[in-house]
Order: sequence, then C-alpha cells, then structure tokens
Amino acid sequence: MSTSLQTPRRSDSAESLTIGRALYGLMTAAVRSQPRDMSLTSLSTLATLELTGPRRITDLAACEGVMQPSMTALVSTLERSGLVERRRDPSDRRVALVALTAPGTEYIRARRLAGVEVFARLIDDLPADEADALSAAVTAITHIQRLDEERRNPTNASPPMAAGQDHP
Repeated sequence: MSTSLQTPRRSDSAESLTIGRALYGLMTAAVRSQPRDMSLTSLSTLATLELTGPRRITDLAACEGVMQPSMTALVSTLERSGLVERRRDPSDRRVALVALTAPGTEYIRARRLAGVEVFARLIDDLPADEADALSAAVTAITHIQRLDEERRNPTNASPPMAAGQDHP
C-alpha cells in the first residue's frame, strides 16, 4: 500500500536538507526530553507492537533493525518487566507471537503523551504565525511518518494514522 497520492515534489535538495535538519533536531529534542529508563530499541519495539499488533520475534528483529538473538533477549527483558507476553499463534501453534500486555500499552501511551505535552508547551510559546505554519504542516509531517513506516516495514504497512497519533 502506498500513501503517495500525488507525484513527489522535486525540491531543491538544499531545501530538503534544511527541513530534514529541523525535523531531526525536533526528534533529538523529543528523545532528550524523555526519561532514560529504557533503551530506544525497547521503546521502539513497544511502539511497533502497539501499532501493528502481535508479531513474531523474527519480524520484530527485522522491523527494528537488530539481529534475532538480540531481539529475543530484549523481548525476554520486556516480558520480565510485564510489558509484553508471548502467545501462541492461532494459525500455527508452533509459533510464538510477542504482544503488548495492558501495562505495556499503558506505558507506551503514557510515554507518547508526555512527549506530546512537551512539544505542546513549546508550541504554545511560539508567535501565532509560526504556530499556524506548524499547524499547516501537520498533514505533510504525518505523511512523512507513513512513508517512513512503509519503508521500514513494506510487507505490513500501517493504515493512515490520525493526526497526532505517532510512533515514538
């Protein structure tokens, strides 16, 4: 499924780099604003499970860009913490799926909300015209998120996200 409804804009690469630097700076600020009680790979794994539902460890490893043994160890740690659980795949009882538990869902949603609130407070401090420009860019930013998700996970691309719903 492709989210590209229009022909991609051929922009000046210097302009794209400037925008990319600004977005990367925002992403870095978002990471720095969060407590460091869990690795970024663990957080990303929880967010992936929330977005896509239960997954095989091999699928999670590929999606998160780590080797399968590393993902197995990470899942074991998350499981001991009560944030995920292993379930049998109903279509193949030999396969275990990793799924978020209720506390895991609560945890990732609370982390996301805390990050959103940090940015909301910063946006509230902007001049009106700059806040309006950011508001006008929400559609494009959300599209970038979908394109990234498709690129990272082409076989299981997510449906379009509502504005404000994101992947940490």
